[in-house]
Amino acid sequence: MFLILIKLAWRNILRNKRRTIIASIAMSIGLATLIFGDAFMIGMMENLIKTATDSFIGDAQIHRQGFRDTQEVSMTIQEIDKVGANLAKEANVQYFTRRTFASGMIASSANRSAINLVGVQPSTEKFLSQIDDAITEGVFFEKTNEHDIVIGSKLAEILEIELGDKVVVTVVQAGSGDYFEDWFRVSGIYYFADAAMNSGMAFVRLKKAQQMLAIGNNIHEIAIKFTSTEYGQDKKVPFWETYSQHGNEALSWTEILPQLPKVFAMSEYSKYVMGIVLFGVVIFGIINTLFMSLYERMFEYGVLRAVGTRSFGMARIILFEAGALAIVSIVIGVILGFVLTAIFANVGLDYTGNEMMGVTVQEFIFPVLTIEQFIIYPVAVFVFTIIAGLYPAWHVAKMSPVDAMRRSF
Repeated sequence: MFLILIKLAWRNILRNKRRTIIASIAMSIGLATLIFGDAFMIGMMENLIKTATDSFIGDAQIHRQGFRDTQEVSMTIQEIDKVGANLAKEANVQYFTRRTFASGMIASSANRSAINLVGVQPSTEKFLSQIDDAITEGVFFEKTNEHDIVIGSKLAEILEIELGDKVVVTVVQAGSGDYFEDWFRVSGIYYFADAAMNSGMAFVRLKKAQQMLAIGNNIHEIAIKFTSTEYGQDKKVPFWETYSQHGNEALSWTEILPQLPKVFAMSEYSKYVMGIVLFGVVIFGIINTLFMSLYERMFEYGVLRAVGTRSFGMARIILFEAGALAIVSIVIGVILGFVLTAIFANVGLDYTGNEMMGVTVQEFIFPVLTIEQFIIYPVAVFVFTIIAGLYPAWHVAKMSPVDAMRRSF
């Protein structure tokens, strides 16, 4: 019986090929859009996480409690030697680097600008940030000169200086509050799509920064890269409690940039809403297609009712026809979605320079294909199509033979 219904369904949808093609294309475009949209969303999330963690923040950071709010120079990490020794033994810590931070002023012979002066260890900083990769002129602390300074291209433009030019940096020392200034020579100029980093940050060697700030061997931040990005998102691991002692606090990137996880969660909801709206529109097209097919064969349905076909049997004919239409649409949609997503997964989408959720995109966004996209969405299309077919199926099931044959003339 089922084999007969399947053959009948295929024969019915092929009676009017043009209508079937139009309806199938509409449904397949909706399916392809959902597949591509989901792949793009995954790619965007991975891109933003990678940009946020790899560019400068890291997977996690350790500070003195309250430092991120006050940026007070004297608020250095407590028991730094013990913390560093323990981090070196952590199996899940791949790299970590020490930093200092201070607000200051940088001046050239032409102009001056407020900056955030960052003291870094060049040997370990290259594993936690992309500053060395972003160098467009010069080098990233290649030699041992303590008077080298690396600045952004926008800051160089503001100061009207070039590689090798001399600048003077002024900071406030910890404890005394006295001003301290020293001269530096620009050894490297970097470019980031992030305007704030391009124009408001300057990097010097850690030892020199500690000397200028009068904080001895103390530091303000330890940036950490884990062996797995997922480890940094798991708040149940003991790492956070272990390093949030003695007045320090260990924070994951999800806490440093809390807007990202929240917007990711909202994006998931928006994806489902988009799917519901999209299929809501398509459903009306499916119902219209099935009703047009129904009215074209009204006499046939009347005959079937007249020879004793039950209401449920009549409804099954429509539902099988809806299922056949769904299968055609799914095949086309899956192929279209795969080809479209595969193309952009290779060439990428250029959103560089655009700010999303407080993070400036540094690289192309590459959509990510997953097996779930080719299971969940096709099944959803099939289910929605069957649901859409329930109304015309109910309509033909309650139709009397006399009314059906009368309407066909």
